[in-house]
Amino acid sequence: MTTTSHFSTRDGLAYGLLGLPLAFVALPLYVILPNHYAREFGVPLATLGAVLLGARLFDAFIDPLIGRVTDRLFARSPRAVLGFGALAAVLLAAGFALLFFPPTREPGALVLWATLMLVLTYAAYSALSVAHQSWGAMLGGDEAQRSRIVSWREGLGLVGVLLASVLPLAIGLPWTVAVFSALLVLAWCAWTHARAPQSRTDRHATSLWLPFTRPAFRRLLAVFVLNGIASAVPATLVLFFVQDRLQAPRSIEPAFLGSYFLCAALSIPLWLKVVGRFGLARSWLAGMGLAIAVFVWATQLGAGDVLPFILVCALSGVALGTDLALPSAMLAGVIADAGDRGQAEGAYFGWWNFATKLNLALAAGLALPLLGLFGYTPGARGEEALGALVVAYCLLPCALKLLAALALYFTIIRHKASA
Repeated sequence: MTTTSHFSTRDGLAYGLLGLPLAFVALPLYVILPNHYAREFGVPLATLGAVLLGARLFDAFIDPLIGRVTDRLFARSPRAVLGFGALAAVLLAAGFALLFFPPTREPGALVLWATLMLVLTYAAYSALSVAHQSWGAMLGGDEAQRSRIVSWREGLGLVGVLLASVLPLAIGLPWTVAVFSALLVLAWCAWTHARAPQSRTDRHATSLWLPFTRPAFRRLLAVFVLNGIASAVPATLVLFFVQDRLQAPRSIEPAFLGSYFLCAALSIPLWLKVVGRFGLARSWLAGMGLAIAVFVWATQLGAGDVLPFILVCALSGVALGTDLALPSAMLAGVIADAGDRGQAEGAYFGWWNFATKLNLALAAGLALPLLGLFGYTPGARGEEALGALVVAYCLLPCALKLLAALALYFTIIRHKASA
């Protein structure tokens, strides 16, 4: 087993750097894209929600199959995984560029184009993500080391998110796409120099459904899904909340997103120290509690409350640090405790990413049409419309996060204590 002291800064950079462009593309896809298509191209919210829901559901359902392919590639050699990653990176860069620069503005053709490009981009993104996450989980280690490995990936990912939150406004989408493509090439090259995981010598073909035979995985996945939906809803709606509830100028939007992700990145070393004292599960529970408190406070904000909302973003970013660094580390522990390390990481992370995409699909596919149903449209200023936006952005995530916290405590923390 690899010890924490042996996972050096060089190891962290070589492995974790790919998290930067992957997170870089994630922000535009999940936050900027819905707002961009609604305002720039006039796509109705109901139509946009249906497109995002369909594409994300398709993407979610292929993730377990991607995990199966990844396990087979790991059985061959790390070089085979890197080749698979290179192909996925090329497709990801192409799909991302074509998504934001469609060749038509004709409504029907535009919706079809967006659907096809979303499917391509999501599939390539998933292939690269599952392979990269599986690689890190196979490195093994105790709770501290697993947290450190994931933190390198997610911490550098937050750097990518910060860049993605600033660059579209600062230099425009064309240059943003160019920067993303260059970062993707650089990160893949770094990955080729990362420490290679060791497959088990007794490795054998595993079932696609193997993870669901492990009770610990089922418990962790249930908490992850509830918490993920709670986080995905405000991520989908944040720009609508900023522009219509707060009526903030567009020029200050990078400050909101930047403070959120910067504080998430800065909080990771703090949370690692908390993990060392209280463990992964209790630290994650603390992050959930902080997020609930912050979003309850956000219900009180209205037009002109720019500075208070920056503080909301900063504190919710600190809470986000636990969501990014801890659940995947807990999953690596589940894999190791089940005796599946070195032979089934792809299957586990395939289903893990399936759950992540399902969360995002439900957030976009349900929240956006429901907002339209209750009278909200982009640019609305009516009390009823803004009230619906507050409920969707603030209170619904709080309710879901509370359910996730209760599930974490009773099915994982209490279960371990009584075992």
